[in-house]
Amino acid sequence: MKFSVFQVSRKGGREKNEDRMGYCYTRESGLFVLADGMGGHPDGEVAAQLALQTISALYQKEARPIILDPTEFLATALGAAHYQILRYATEKGMLDTPRTTLVAVILQGTGATWVHCGDSRLYVVRDGELLMRTRDHSYLEQQSAGGISLERINRNILFTCLGSPTKPVFDMAGPLTLQQGDKLLLCSDGLWGSLSDDEIVRQLASKSVSDAVPDLVENALRAGGEHSDNVTVLAMEWETPDAFESTRGVSTDSIMDGVFASTIQAGGLDSMADDLDEATIERSIAEINEAIRRSAARRG
Repeated sequence: MKFSVFQVSRKGGREKNEDRMGYCYTRESGLFVLADGMGGHPDGEVAAQLALQTISALYQKEARPIILDPTEFLATALGAAHYQILRYATEKGMLDTPRTTLVAVILQGTGATWVHCGDSRLYVVRDGELLMRTRDHSYLEQQSAGGISLERINRNILFTCLGSPTKPVFDMAGPLTLQQGDKLLLCSDGLWGSLSDDEIVRQLASKSVSDAVPDLVENALRAGGEHSDNVTVLAMEWETPDAFESTRGVSTDSIMDGVFASTIQAGGLDSMADDLDEATIERSIAEINEAIRRSAARRG
């Protein structure tokens, strides 16, 4: 695989930045993840970091060098991340649980498969046009898509996330067959809340990701003003053309089998957040795989 990638996270007018993002890859597979810890609940940055660490740990375990079933893996990994956050809250004796949104993409072969929960988004741009973007799990997005109509509820409120007492609702899509020059952008609501989809697509389509991402983040912070939200963006261009060597390009061709590279770090959390309980993860995997098996059996 060959791709150019650029990521940046900037603190807005908030007390702290609870966004987290990163990517991992093997010789034949790549994982890109972004999480936005939710304000109004404690330890949002812990929830976001735990989500990234859990998914990264599972990816490192399963990508040998590919994920056999990206759809099943993403569903399993999201569920395991949710359980890890609940475990953290239980061990800390917290009355309210840390919570986070999540968007994650797996690239393999020429295909991209993704999952999202909450209002962190994925944009796909092809030939200068918006090919698709995820739909937020908010009352506003559901209403605009022809779903529910709730007059007395703040329509921007999310109805699902990781870490809440109820099981997270998530959407899965793919695999989308990628073409040379396709660009994928993962972002927190700090970006799309200040900039229109048209502006995001225009900037992403007209520049390399290493130029477009810093400009988009700066524009979002400027538009948000003194009380701007934190802005976090992770973007990649697939099979970057001639300019590959002069950009932040990654080529997995020279990576040996069994080698795993990652930008996802522990992030300085306490030992509870850093110590991913493998037994708990394994139980989560078993439970979710069984649920997937039962669902497949019913469909069959």
